[in-house]
Amino acid sequence: MTKTTIEMEKAALILKLLGDKTRLTMVKLLENNDCCVCEFVEIFQASQPSISQHLRKLRDVGLVKEDRRGQWIFYSINKNHEYFPFVEQILGQLPDQEDKLKELEKNGTRITCC
Repeated sequence: MTKTTIEMEKAALILKLLGDKTRLTMVKLLENNDCCVCEFVEIFQASQPSISQHLRKLRDVGLVKEDRRGQWIFYSINKNHEYFPFVEQILGQLPDQEDKLKELEKNGTRITCC
């Protein structure tokens, strides 16, 4: 695997974005799952506008992408982003967050919008 060098400014921006626990957890969840805003609202017990703002910040730098499915928008990590290998190294150091999605499934609130 070729080692990608990342500009200091871009690295600082990405680290600043991921320095927020909510956004960091979102990106970790998106590493292996597509998620809808409503799922994040349930997981973080936060307002839809707050969750959307977090996702917009991640989308604006290209780390997260949107996929419209009918009237719903699902988010996923952009594994084609030039700095994904940098982000992937960070995510590899973090604990699994799958229990949050399993809890939604258990409560019957996984993808409630669909």
